[in-house]
Amino acid sequence: MSRKDRDRLKVLHEVRKRHITQVQAGKELAISPRWVRELGKRMKARGDRAVMHGLRGKRGNRRLPERLKTRAVKLFAQQKQARQWHDYGPTLAAEELAAEYGLKVGKETLRKWLLEAGLWKARRARVDRVHLWRRRRARWGELLQWDTSTHDWLEGRGQRLYLIAMIDDATSRTVARFVDHDSTAENLRLLRRYVEVHGRPLAVYTDKASLFQTAPKAGHHREAPAQPPTQIGRALEELDIEWIAAHSPQAKGRVERFFGTAQDRLVKGLRKVGARTRQQANDYLEQVYLPLWNRRFACEPEQAGDAHRALTRGLELDSVLSQVEVRTIAQDYTVRWAGAAYPIRRSDIGGGMRGKQVEIEQRLDQTLWMRWKKRCFPLTRCAAEKKPNYRAPWTPPLAAGKPDATERQRRRQQGRIRWNAVFQRMPEQPLWQVLRNNG
Repeated sequence: MSRKDRDRLKVLHEVRKRHITQVQAGKELAISPRWVRELGKRMKARGDRAVMHGLRGKRGNRRLPERLKTRAVKLFAQQKQARQWHDYGPTLAAEELAAEYGLKVGKETLRKWLLEAGLWKARRARVDRVHLWRRRRARWGELLQWDTSTHDWLEGRGQRLYLIAMIDDATSRTVARFVDHDSTAENLRLLRRYVEVHGRPLAVYTDKASLFQTAPKAGHHREAPAQPPTQIGRALEELDIEWIAAHSPQAKGRVERFFGTAQDRLVKGLRKVGARTRQQANDYLEQVYLPLWNRRFACEPEQAGDAHRALTRGLELDSVLSQVEVRTIAQDYTVRWAGAAYPIRRSDIGGGMRGKQVEIEQRLDQTLWMRWKKRCFPLTRCAAEKKPNYRAPWTPPLAAGKPDATERQRRRQQGRIRWNAVFQRMPEQPLWQVLRNNG
């Protein structure tokens, strides 16, 4: 009999002796007077054991059968030995047992079974640092958390991949994509996919990486010039999307927790389907994992409505989501890009172009365009001109060591011969040299 039962039994005995009323006993035991009368009747019939629960020491009515426990533990041990569930926790294992084998077991029940079987070890959650809680945004599209995760997603089965994700702060709806490099072009491609489907969000929340913020130079000086925006920063300004920088990873904890879950569940899903390439990983991500995430972890916003803004008429996403740099138009109406010359078409030449600075766009499809007075027109690379080579063929040096007088004389003669051979190939020669060479 527990201490609570003894306390209850003492009060009921006081009621039987008429030392206190049933109402007073109900207040002390936090039960109703009617239940006090019912317990008094049971004590007359069964004695002091009436205050104890009838199932104490017996099997629970809702307890799962032993054959279910045996099968679940056996399947977990087999999958763990086969290196399929070796890093599964009770939560994910319970979901897999229900989906693949039809065994519906609660995660805490399965955790207790695995602890008893020695297949799982209890871990204490540690809190290193406490950060203040921030309220979610009220509407869908008000704030978009944006980040990239570096992880061994394919577990050595293929190339190294990066996962770029955008998660809505109000609903946790997520758009993500595997890419080969965490570059400006790949981030702009994902931004384009998002705005084409949902529209322009009000703000984006990122870290202070060099993709989003230019490193300050001489920031301690008061008269230091303002740093120009990055390519992504310029695109966000043209799209009228506010950029907010996070001062710590915990500040954008929603996308960080998404990556934490993905590094656990997504990795195991890719292992299960045997993904080895980026395309296979993206197929599983878009067809299986993201629908599962949005269905299970997404929530309804506090306020109804959509804060996304439609793309304005006349806005060219190809032009906005591109790499833009400044170049100077040469006297022959060409611009230089990556060591090559690009001529301006005769129909696009305007007055006062030569010597002016213009903006050159390298779009996501690798085409080159030029901005001039609110106009954009394409550029085509000049045909490569083959320059004549006047240099003599290179001869490997002799073995190391100090040459003697005969060797030095032979080298001088060979040098004169090579010099004359080069001189003969030169297109401009003095008249006396041409006459002598031609007899």
